[in-house]
Amino acid sequence: MKYELDVVKIRLVKEPSWYSEEPLQKSADVAKLMSEKLADCDREIFCILNLATDGKVINMNVVSMGTLNAAIISPREVFKSSILSNAASIIAVHNHPSGNVFPSKHDKYTTQRLREAGELLDIELLDHIIIGGNKGKYFSFQEENILNNDFKRKYSVNRSEYEIR
Repeated sequence: MKYELDVVKIRLVKEPSWYSEEPLQKSADVAKLMSEKLADCDREIFCILNLATDGKVINMNVVSMGTLNAAIISPREVFKSSILSNAASIIAVHNHPSGNVFPSKHDKYTTQRLREAGELLDIELLDHIIIGGNKGKYFSFQEENILNNDFKRKYSVNRSEYEIR
């Protein structure tokens, strides 16, 4: 008896580009661009910006389109486009249609999970930005020092943990 093994291929498919008048160099720049696209949406949309090692944006991926007050986020789905894009880091962005930009308990939990998953994959979460319903309003975990990227802990190596036995 022969058994069949399906062979599949996974690839990125490029869609029409979004344009910015300025380079995306800080959280406010990302918030401005993404606010133009997400501020008027009637449901939560969760996106990822994939960045190269030099910090330039490679692409953007819409990870989840949710409801009025929630979007289902799985690290598996978040990092799929990052891995396919050979991204060195990511910036997470989502909107709050209510206009309230302050992170919910679930937003904080999701950010922590993405940070931990990124550490395992060696893809750093640089920021998580929440866009308000009104253009111009945003919240940045990085600017508020909530993300707290601990570079010392990330790059310090305890040699005894890595000894070959």
